[in-house]
Amino acid sequence: MTPIHILIADDHLIVREGLRLILETADGFEVVGEASDGAECLRLLTDLAPDVVLMDLQMPGMDGLTAIGHLRREHPEIAIVILTTFKEDELILRGLQAGASGYLLKDTDRRTLLDTITAAARGETLLKPEILNRVLALQQAPTTTPAPRKQNALLTDRELEVLRAVALGERNKEIAYKLGISERTVKAYLASIYSKFGVDSRSAAVVIATQKGLLQ
Repeated sequence: MTPIHILIADDHLIVREGLRLILETADGFEVVGEASDGAECLRLLTDLAPDVVLMDLQMPGMDGLTAIGHLRREHPEIAIVILTTFKEDELILRGLQAGASGYLLKDTDRRTLLDTITAAARGETLLKPEILNRVLALQQAPTTTPAPRKQNALLTDRELEVLRAVALGERNKEIAYKLGISERTVKAYLASIYSKFGVDSRSAAVVIATQKGLLQ
């Protein structure tokens, strides 16, 4: 089984060493590099070709949010998981809308960290319930973030079913089984949702759906 290749971007050496220890003592994970800020992270991407980047938000020089923007434009095939000490709702929203596949706090447990990285590497989104609840609460103040293009496009009933399952952290295989359709059909529905919302990731679609009140 090919391991999941991970690049860690964090300005604290002790955090990077701790993450490396956790990941390299777990089966199926390999840390291919470390970066101390967003700019260094971007420089390393081409040579290291990670599957997932663990990205801190607050770093000197280029911060994590700025780096995520560059990464999504230049390397859309690489998944991003935010790992930070900050719990501000606005940062959660901005990070997910920028294209991150997950958002974890640095006090998260080992199993959740590994599960979130695994989901991200599969192109899926896995949010802890407390993080999802904070995102859902933001629908009470949808004007905090500019509305993406095509936000008013209507979703079909089946697309809504798929998107609500995504928001619960279900994988494509689980969604397909629950709805009695193929995984290829699930992917087709997701592609349609992305097109209508003007986004390119599961997490960004969940954020938009949250703002529109579609996940109630």
